Amino acid sequence: MAPMADAFSAASIADPMIPRVARVVKRRREIADVVTLEIEGGAFDFAPGQFNMLTAFGVGEAAISVSGDPANSARLVHTIRAVGAVSRALTELHVGEPIGLRGPFGRGWPMQEAEGSDVIVVAGGLGLAPLRPALYRLFAEREKYGRILLLFGARSPADILFRDELEAWRGRLDIEVVATVDHARGDWRGNVGVVTTLLSRAQFSASNALAMLCGPEIMMRFVANALLERGVAQERVYLSMERNMKCAIGWCGHCQFGPVFICRDGPVFPYSQLRGLIAKKEI
Repeated sequence: MAPMADAFSAASIADPMIPRVARVVKRRREIADVVTLEIEGGAFDFAPGQFNMLTAFGVGEAAISVSGDPANSARLVHTIRAVGAVSRALTELHVGEPIGLRGPFGRGWPMQEAEGSDVIVVAGGLGLAPLRPALYRLFAEREKYGRILLLFGARSPADILFRDELEAWRGRLDIEVVATVDHARGDWRGNVGVVTTLLSRAQFSASNALAMLCGPEIMMRFVANALLERGVAQERVYLSMERNMKCAIGWCGHCQFGPVFICRDGPVFPYSQLRGLIAKKEI
């Protein structure tokens, strides 16, 4: 097995279509249908917002955003929802099993552009996972930014991702964390309603703010428009898009979105670039 793994790894340096072979070193169930895998097998430098192509050998390959700390290059973290054959197979991998890896790919969150600004992070459901590396960077370099607001929405209390971390972040005095759910039973004491309702109470300098959004497209569109109504410039509102990616380098065309390719030109885009496309159902 070792010579084959070495051959894969050596070839992947020259060919971005050949996966490296890594191994699962930790597996954690987050919520009912979501699992976080930590993998090792080399140095993994990545920018917040980038993604990898992960292979469940014998099943297939899927694009999964990195959800771990960019300061830890020895280990990659991916948070995966089981929604199809490949993603389900990935979530069923156990510690010690091999996993294929290509990447990292894509354009990430505008961390440098955010310096000196109030930063508004808005996540819906699993959208918190691609934003998590950006949050780690924001917290690690807290002095570079103004106010930091994290607004998070989930379908129900049982669907809240990274609950322990959210609780810990909410206890910090230098950031604001607010969560809401679409519906809840009587024992829930938090906010109820869509995540856009949190924006009306959020305090930030619209003329000097940068927003990062990730979640269902309809949520991102409504949040982006609400931010524009508050006075945030559309080129300062960034969205992470999701499409059916196959090659991850702009060759195959599976992830074409109007004139752009999500894998090559994104997945993070300024709203000014997508505003005329994101509302069109046929794209």
